[in-house]
Amino acid sequence: MTGTVESETELVVLPKKGGRRGPEVQQPRRPGLLKFGHWWWALPGIILVILIHYVATAVGGFFAFTDWSGIGDFAFVGLDNFVKIFQDPTKIGALGNTLFLAFASVVLSNIAGLAIALGLNRGLRSRYVLRVLFFMPVVLSPLAVSYIWKFIFDYNGPLNAVLSAVGLEELAKPWVADPTWAIWTVLIVIVWQNTGFAMVIYMAGLAAVPVEIEEAAAIDGANLWQRFWHVTLPSIRPAVAIATTLGIVNGLRVFDQIMALTAGGPAGATETLATQVYKQSFSLGNFGYGAALALLLTLIILAFALVQQRVTNGRPEES
Repeated sequence: MTGTVESETELVVLPKKGGRRGPEVQQPRRPGLLKFGHWWWALPGIILVILIHYVATAVGGFFAFTDWSGIGDFAFVGLDNFVKIFQDPTKIGALGNTLFLAFASVVLSNIAGLAIALGLNRGLRSRYVLRVLFFMPVVLSPLAVSYIWKFIFDYNGPLNAVLSAVGLEELAKPWVADPTWAIWTVLIVIVWQNTGFAMVIYMAGLAAVPVEIEEAAAIDGANLWQRFWHVTLPSIRPAVAIATTLGIVNGLRVFDQIMALTAGGPAGATETLATQVYKQSFSLGNFGYGAALALLLTLIILAFALVQQRVTNGRPEES
């Protein structure tokens, strides 16, 4: 009897772990290697990216301080390659062309892309077809696009034919062979091909703008421009940051369009740092000098990307 009472008391006062009666819960097994597989599954890709991108960039940065020709031995020359760059007027001109194409293409393509995105953000029946048409140049090969535009800008091409047909024969000229206009032909091709990319980014940003805010601003008496400047534009500030950053990076390293249209000519009028890197490294065999140009271009891209992100960083103000 006593043993029975003690047993019952034990069951009440000292319950089993888990706070419930019933069969004992099976202990989980020790986490195996597969539990942490989410990081080592990606290890081969991470190693490949590190070797191809970062290690190769570091090696190229090292050769920027040498006189290596691409074959054989080399000597360490310190900052001599960079001194030669800033003492060479053609390299200074290439730097100016690089900056001009980068910033002009960013401004024009972003303005055009935002305008198209605002227009297609309305309830147009044909907006899906128009989106495809405006985005199509982005997916086309830059070389193919450039050769088509080179035919258009040819002296006997469609552009001069149209000018002659409307009585403007005096404006006809060899556009890609004219030192004054060649850089503008390159800019037109870049803007035409990049506008669709900016449009897609801005359309994604506009889709996140609450309609109620615009309606409230319209009720308060704000006109179309005021609603855009004070409501829409602050709301798509992250999209502006992304579009301008990618535009600057792509503009600073433009290469295909220049090589297809002008190959850096005429008389170096369209040379950029990217084309000079190619010519110095692979055409002239000055690999160390070309690596110095590439390193300079990398630092410029990094600097402008950081500054641009700093300027456009922030959250839209909440009303």
